Amino acid sequence: MSNTPRLQEKYKKEVIKQMTDKFGYKSVMQVPRLLKIVLNQGVKGAVADKKLVNNAVDEMTIISGQKAVATYSKKDIANFKLRSGMPIGAKVTLRSNQMYEFLDRFVSVSLPRVRDFRGINNKGFDGRGNYNMGITEQIIFPEIDIDKINKISGMDITFVTSAKTDAECFELLKLMGLPFKS
Repeated sequence: MSNTPRLQEKYKKEVIKQMTDKFGYKSVMQVPRLLKIVLNQGVKGAVADKKLVNNAVDEMTIISGQKAVATYSKKDIANFKLRSGMPIGAKVTLRSNQMYEFLDRFVSVSLPRVRDFRGINNKGFDGRGNYNMGITEQIIFPEIDIDKINKISGMDITFVTSAKTDAECFELLKLMGLPFKS
């Protein structure tokens, strides 16, 4: 017996029908869907202290429920004392069940914990049906123990969809539960 996430069921039962009614798709396969969610965190001061990257990888692993990997610099930048191949951040790519579980926790638990939350910005679309947003503090996630972190840092979250336009992507993410500003 498989356990399907709540948002995946919602997508199959409600979102496909509402998207088809609004955009007039002829086939269910034309309806845009969420392909993956990418969490990315650049670590400030990673050049001086290598442990900061390890801490970021551990935090991202706890937040996402999937093992995060360190990201490495591609170029030498003398002004930042950065060499090619040095660890400078952490990232994790979520797909299928983990993606839907993370999105459900993010919308229903983490976003309401943001201070002075009035909805997420609707200007983060890239023109190809993807949405990018930034989080300023990782402590909005309930999995993070505030006493154990040594540095508050933010992260970027990218929602990659199969939508062709920003309007389709916006409607899909809105129907999936993301609270956009009105």
